[in-house]
Amino acid sequence: MDGRSLLFSPFTLRGVTFPNRIVIAPMQMYKTGPDGLATDWHFQHLAKYAIGGAGTVMTEGLIVDPIGRNTYGDCGIWSDDHVPPLRRIADFLHQQGTVAAAQLHHAGPKSARQRPWEGLGPLGEAEAARGEPPWQPVSSSDSRTIEGWHQPRAMTVAEIRELVTKYADAAQRVDAAGFDVLDIHAAHGYLIHSFLSPVANHRTDEYGGDRDGRMRLALEIAEAVRSVWPTEKPIFFRISCVDWRSDLDDRNDGWSIDDSCVLARELHSRGIDLIDCSSGGIRAENSLLDFAKKRKKMRRGHQVPYAETIRNATGIPTMAVGVILDGPQAEAILEADQSDLVAIGREALTDPHWAVHAAQALGVDPGWGMWPPSYGWWLHLRERTGVAD
Repeated sequence: MDGRSLLFSPFTLRGVTFPNRIVIAPMQMYKTGPDGLATDWHFQHLAKYAIGGAGTVMTEGLIVDPIGRNTYGDCGIWSDDHVPPLRRIADFLHQQGTVAAAQLHHAGPKSARQRPWEGLGPLGEAEAARGEPPWQPVSSSDSRTIEGWHQPRAMTVAEIRELVTKYADAAQRVDAAGFDVLDIHAAHGYLIHSFLSPVANHRTDEYGGDRDGRMRLALEIAEAVRSVWPTEKPIFFRISCVDWRSDLDDRNDGWSIDDSCVLARELHSRGIDLIDCSSGGIRAENSLLDFAKKRKKMRRGHQVPYAETIRNATGIPTMAVGVILDGPQAEAILEADQSDLVAIGREALTDPHWAVHAAQALGVDPGWGMWPPSYGWWLHLRERTGVAD
């Protein structure tokens, strides 16, 4: 490398300039109490990625309505009480020169579950006995897409309209907490995805039927959030670009990449600035847990082609995510014009300094200058003095 890098170049959307193209993806921690308040755990979890050089750090999915929690450990944004601890996080990210981003989330049919390390199954009698009883999940329809989980109840039209308002209220709280970017989670079989996908949505009213009907909720939420979110701040929208990938092939039996391109254009016309491109989740076979049980492996960058397709077909900025392991791989994605941003998740868990290590691998930080000065001068000194055998 000659010291130039797309991964470490700035990128601007609306009034926000991202110092580099690295985004720490939302990762659920399941570490709150029933009140949904962010804790010191969440502060340290996100703070270390800013110290580690990521240009943007995103919260886990913040739940807009208690009924939409995955588990009793989810972070909330359904109350003004959630704002102060989140503001503490946003303030620290800003102090490091990092863009602070937050995600809005509703688990829909995947609500009322155990924490992953407890099995990720439906809450039952054992959990109720310890003070975590199950509740009734809601969805587009009253049919299960995952066998053995709680059967959801179809939302009424009145409830849907209330939900749209709750998303707008949640966006205002995120703004009050000082975040720069908002991401709306509409992927992975959660509530908005359950409306988009014909696999899950069996409604016959205006929120079901053909693609226009199934997109209605997503577009109404986008409009409501954009109407209250500051004009100078961008909004991302995370989608499952295709529904069905049981063996990580290109087979698609529901929502398709062509559908995603149509949705992206409609979202963009309503003020959405970037499409956050994931896939799957409408059925159990799409879950990481299921892949782990079957000892299947995911290919490097397996979802990147979706970001590329939407970007090229629509001209709308995209973010690529999924098994992006190192700086050279991320750089190659950007050089090939496959996306505008790259999201890093599990790799950041193993290496909170993923970003600055990527800079060194790409030859853009030979003198440790991208590291916090408190770290960098020590590490540069160690490099100059060497280590004896």
